[in-house]
Amino acid sequence: MIVRAAYVTAPLLVLAYGVIRIVDGFDGSRGPGPAWTIGHIAFLAALALFIVIFRDMWRILGRTRLATAQLAVGIAGIACAATQFLIDIAIGFMAADHAAMGPLFEQVQAVPGAQPVIYDVGPFLFYVAQLALVVHLAARRQVTLWTPALVTVDLALPLIDKDLMSVGAFFLLVSFWPLARRSTSAA
Repeated sequence: MIVRAAYVTAPLLVLAYGVIRIVDGFDGSRGPGPAWTIGHIAFLAALALFIVIFRDMWRILGRTRLATAQLAVGIAGIACAATQFLIDIAIGFMAADHAAMGPLFEQVQAVPGAQPVIYDVGPFLFYVAQLALVVHLAARRQVTLWTPALVTVDLALPLIDKDLMSVGAFFLLVSFWPLARRSTSAA
C-alpha cells in the first residue's frame, strides 16, 4: 500500500512544488516566505517517496548488480537534492527578503565542494538514476516503452523552463501509474 501511494504521491508533490514555485514568483521574486517553504517541503517529501519508488523498482528488477548500482546512484542523488532543499529552506528562514538570500547562498556555495556536490552534479544523479531504472525496467519488459519516454519528457521539461515542472510531473504520474498498479497486485 505504501509503495502504490508513493508512485502516485511523489509526482503529485512535485506538481505541487511546481505550482507553488510559480505562485511564489507572482511578485517578481521567489522566496523567502510561506510559499518558498511549503514548496520546498513538498519537494522534500517527494524525494523521500522516491526512495520507496527506487527500492520497488530495484525489487522488480530482481536486485541485480546493475539495479543495485542504479539504486545507489539514485539514493546518492536524492541525498544531494535533499541537502540543497534543506539549505534553501534554512536560507529562507534566515533571510529578511529575497535580496538577502543571495549572499547567504553565496556563502554556502563558497564552501569547497558544495557547488558540485549539492548544486550541480549531485542532484543530477537522482534524475539519471530515475531514467536508468525505468529504461532498465523497459529493457526487461517490466514496463512498456512509453514509460521511459514519459519519464524523459518529465525530466526534460524543467530544463526547457522550470515553470514547466508541473506539466512534467503530470507525465511522471502517468508513467508511474502502471507501476503503482503492479505494486498493489504484487503485494
